Amino acid sequence: MTTDNRTASGWQAGASTRSTDKPMKQQMSLRDRLWKFFVWTTMGFFLVNVLLLIATVAVNSVATRWFGTLLPQGFTLHWYAQAWSDFQLSSVLLVTLEVVGAVVLLSIALGVPAAYALARVQFPGKRFAMLVFLLPLMVPPVTYGIPMATVMYKFHLAGTLTGVILANLVPALPFVILVMTPFIEQIDPNLESAARIFGANTLRYFRYVLLPLLVPGMLAAGLLVLVRTIGMFELTFFTAGPTTQTLVVALYYAVFSTGVRAPQSIDAMAMIYMAITMIWVLIALQFVSPTQLVSRVKEQKQ
Repeated sequence: MTTDNRTASGWQAGASTRSTDKPMKQQMSLRDRLWKFFVWTTMGFFLVNVLLLIATVAVNSVATRWFGTLLPQGFTLHWYAQAWSDFQLSSVLLVTLEVVGAVVLLSIALGVPAAYALARVQFPGKRFAMLVFLLPLMVPPVTYGIPMATVMYKFHLAGTLTGVILANLVPALPFVILVMTPFIEQIDPNLESAARIFGANTLRYFRYVLLPLLVPGMLAAGLLVLVRTIGMFELTFFTAGPTTQTLVVALYYAVFSTGVRAPQSIDAMAMIYMAITMIWVLIALQFVSPTQLVSRVKEQKQ
């Protein structure tokens, strides 16, 4: 009898526990659903607003007249031709290409050896040196852009293509170091010892062993620096001259310069800038994924 009573009381206790757990699970499930609904609704609202803004600019850039109606009265590509001639976009795009190309090449050429030294060499003050390298990324560009522009004007570098390249190189170089340092740390240092044993000198080791492992990280860093440089407004604005304006600075002057300008031509210029930036972003996402740099190194090591 005692055993049966214990069994019955245990079954009743388990049943009561299960009965209380069920409402709690239902309550947690309802809470999770409400949270997911809130998150997705907020994201959807944000994306819809962004898409509507882009659609408004895109439609107005090809509209003949759009005032007080749901859709424009007509469509034309005349504003793109006018923006191309009025804002001298051919020379602006050429300057943008020169600045971006030089910044990417210089940041890779200087940033990869610096990242290799930070990843491989242990020395006193290493953390402080890393902090100094990363300061341009943590500090807003305006805070150091104005003093830097003052120094460049003193040495007659402001307003020149060299000055614009150097100004954009300041945040680009730490960005490459930030991307490449953890990438290099994942490469097995025993590979260098093995290459030395088989008679490879420094140049042959870099060319045949280290460089193939660094290419994915260099490509990722280069594409990210490219996109960042295209959109870098503050430093370029402080140091650019009339003939050294990149596309983002030329767009700013088109909007806020004196005189009467058709808003459709300004929107057409904005769409050109948006299209160029979007193309490079799509290229970057197609070929490299910065969140998978470590996994790519591990795959190559295997």
